[in-house]
Amino acid sequence: MNTKVLFVCLGNICRSPTAEGIFRKVITDAGMHDHIVIDSAGTGGWHIGKAPDARAISAAKNRGYNLSSLRARQVCIADFDEFDFILAMDHANLSDLKVMVPHHYQGHLGLFLDFAQNFQHREVPDPYYGEAAGFDLVLDLIEDASAGLLHQLQQRRRA
Repeated sequence: MNTKVLFVCLGNICRSPTAEGIFRKVITDAGMHDHIVIDSAGTGGWHIGKAPDARAISAAKNRGYNLSSLRARQVCIADFDEFDFILAMDHANLSDLKVMVPHHYQGHLGLFLDFAQNFQHREVPDPYYGEAAGFDLVLDLIEDASAGLLHQLQQRRRA
């Protein structure tokens, strides 16, 4: 049975598609792409159908990740029936998700950076209104948390 992971940020054009692209490569490199389904969404609907921010695409491409085929969508109630892990990029996104979560949800709803191993950050900062360096920090944080999430999923699979 596949494990399904949803990454969530505000508009689904910077952080969560970056997490989707990075984690897709991480699981592919680990040979687990047939066992894990990945998607991303935003709590807001402003960018539905749009490609990720050009700066996010460029920063990711510089590290070997391809985000160009991704399109923004808004998180919906059905996602709680679909995904085993719903991982928010920050506390505000997590709060929005907690308002939506059905009482019967049995999956993991939490912060993505809870899986980080090398950074003390608890939130992935929104780089949208900042400089290029913000996108590089987002990549660093997401790469770290992706390694930790992969490790956790590998342990679950062995158990």
